[in-house]
Amino acid sequence: MSLRKTIAAIHPRAAVALHDLLVAALAWWIAKTLRYALMPDAGVSFFALEFPLVLLVQGLLFTWTGLYKGVWRFASLPDLWNILRAAALGSFAIGLALFLYNRLEGVPRSVLLLYPVVLATLLGGPRLLYRYWKDSRVDLFESKAVKRVLIVGADRAGEALLRDLRRDSRYSVVGFVDDQGNLRGAKIGGFPVLGTLDQLPDVARETGVEMLLIALPGASTAQMRHVVELCDSTGLPYRTVPRLEDVVAGRAHFNEIKEVAIEDLLGRDAVELDWTAIRENLTGRRVLVTGGGGSIGSELCRQVARLGAQSLTVVENSEYNLYRIGKELATEYPELILNGVLADCSDRVAMAHALAEYRPQVVFHAAAYKHVPLLQNQLRTGFRNNVLATRNVAELAHEHGVECFVLISTDKAVNPTSVMGACKRIAEIWCQNLGARSTTRFITVRFGNVLDSAGSVVPLFRQQIRDGGPVTVTHPEMSRYFMTIPEACQLILQASSLGRGGEIFALDMGEPVKIRDLAEQMIRLAGKKPGTEIPIVYTGLRAGEKLFEELFHALENYSATAHAKIFLAQHREVPWELLQAVINKAAEAVERFDEEELRRCVSSLLPSFRWSDTAQPANVVSIRRQESGEK
Repeated sequence: MSLRKTIAAIHPRAAVALHDLLVAALAWWIAKTLRYALMPDAGVSFFALEFPLVLLVQGLLFTWTGLYKGVWRFASLPDLWNILRAAALGSFAIGLALFLYNRLEGVPRSVLLLYPVVLATLLGGPRLLYRYWKDSRVDLFESKAVKRVLIVGADRAGEALLRDLRRDSRYSVVGFVDDQGNLRGAKIGGFPVLGTLDQLPDVARETGVEMLLIALPGASTAQMRHVVELCDSTGLPYRTVPRLEDVVAGRAHFNEIKEVAIEDLLGRDAVELDWTAIRENLTGRRVLVTGGGGSIGSELCRQVARLGAQSLTVVENSEYNLYRIGKELATEYPELILNGVLADCSDRVAMAHALAEYRPQVVFHAAAYKHVPLLQNQLRTGFRNNVLATRNVAELAHEHGVECFVLISTDKAVNPTSVMGACKRIAEIWCQNLGARSTTRFITVRFGNVLDSAGSVVPLFRQQIRDGGPVTVTHPEMSRYFMTIPEACQLILQASSLGRGGEIFALDMGEPVKIRDLAEQMIRLAGKKPGTEIPIVYTGLRAGEKLFEELFHALENYSATAHAKIFLAQHREVPWELLQAVINKAAEAVERFDEEELRRCVSSLLPSFRWSDTAQPANVVSIRRQESGEK
């Protein structure tokens, strides 16, 4: 079986080699015959070893120039260049060989000028004709119907997509639409640019296309939203090619056709980062990530590994999550020294052992509970994991001489109205004040909601749409900031390179998005109509929820940094002795499961925080206005 496979694999190449050698012999015969036909000073003649010498020299050059590595089905300019090289060099080498053999007796010099022209024509012609035939032929035995498509975007991505579609018998390209003025009335690969983007609905109707393909990988989020709205108005199915940043990061292939994702419409425009500073902070360093199997933690691990860390220690309390991210990293980055630690961050002995054994220089603390409604009646659990575990890891980082400790925080820590937000704010206060007394740089990074993270609204809406609805939205005016998981992690990495210690960084996240609009857009992307085919039901704000989020407290006096999209909140100190005493008292209350005492401790640290078991839409804004600051 293996022999037959080998023969089958060799056979097409052998046929091509035989074809090219026969063509070389024919080209030599034509060149010599043509020369004597144009200047009939003597009859044409060939000596005995003339053709063997020509074929031997030319065959060696065919192999050397890599002509047989090209596939006729995809013949293109690089193949034509190889043919020209092989022909020109072949003529020179053949002339040299014949000169050494018989001083070019019987071979006029003009033959060496005619030969490469004839050879290049005879070699290139069949290849181009074969590709044209394969690209344009209709497979009469193809059972799938050909689908007429219109490409949105006539730039390089659109032209590349066209080339791929011409090889796919399932699609028939009708033309393009594009806003570039210099392309109006032009043709791309033989297909016309039929109009502008705003004319898309009319063009789609007039041409009778059955699908729209969006080839705008460099489009901004606002442009993408506009294009999708136009596609929605046609009632036709539509697909897109991946964004450039996804291609560069290796998350997608350039001309891969995929469904439009909510990240394409709500993710913000890519932020330019100082990758040089980020690499200097991480390349060749020992890094530890807590919560490394979660949505943010796992992406942090991927980017840290991609940036060339010397070693990566992943701390995770979920056995499956640790197994999954460990397997992925070991496969993708086999040279990385990878350490997996199955432990809870509140386990001081386990964490002390991990820091002592692996000696990380940079720690990213991503482990946390984050589900607001779930934690609202779980104060002890939320405080234990989001505050005491953070204190535990931060103190150990200080004791073991970690250079940089980055706390992953949230916009819900600003003017908190939830247990989750209050606990994250106390964690921020602890790290800020510990940093003032440590050589370790303690840095806090805040950001808003992360698209498609575990437990977030996007997977919930997606499942509700899949089940036929209804899609549940808490309040029609509720809005949130959104960013993609990779962008959130890049912000964290950038902040770790900017921070000198004690800072709170936050990203300029643009405009917040209404959850209602998010639900409607996701329904449309699923090919359904919001409100009719998939109903939207408003359930009312849950305990601890806000109508909108903030990234800075009014008293934090945020300012710009060296990075245009990253802002800095000023440090607000709390008396260290008081902070230690309250946290110790809270830890004792956690041990006794005394939630009343724990509430008093939280209130002493966050005087503006208001406790409530339920939240009503009418009082959320008033709560925010009553908060005057924290001491």
